[in-house]
Amino acid sequence: MEEQVDLVGNTFVDHYYHLFDNDRSSLASLYQPSSMLTFEGQKILGVDDISAKLNQLPFDQCRHIISTIDSQSSAGGIVVFVSGSLQLPEEEHHLRFSQMFHLIPTLQGSFFVQNDIFRLNYG
Repeated sequence: MEEQVDLVGNTFVDHYYHLFDNDRSSLASLYQPSSMLTFEGQKILGVDDISAKLNQLPFDQCRHIISTIDSQSSAGGIVVFVSGSLQLPEEEHHLRFSQMFHLIPTLQGSFFVQNDIFRLNYG
């Protein structure tokens, strides 16, 4: 069972950051009306507002470099914790970040993001 949880977590992370780095507007398909994003302390509820926040970030291109992915089964879903760095164009230094996702299964057999918490790691 834990191997399956790790596989889902790793597959989701690959898919999420591929979309974020290459087609950010497509991320909306991963959220539902009940989804919540906490981005650097700002709480955002629902697909439209989450999508607007992610698409209005002050950079068009970036590249996520993933260091760790930890996944656990949780209340019928999967909690995924990611650490890594973010490379922005023309920036010399990478920005370290942590992100947590709570994935909930859908009736169609996939998952959606119920909770998403993102923080840059300073210092």
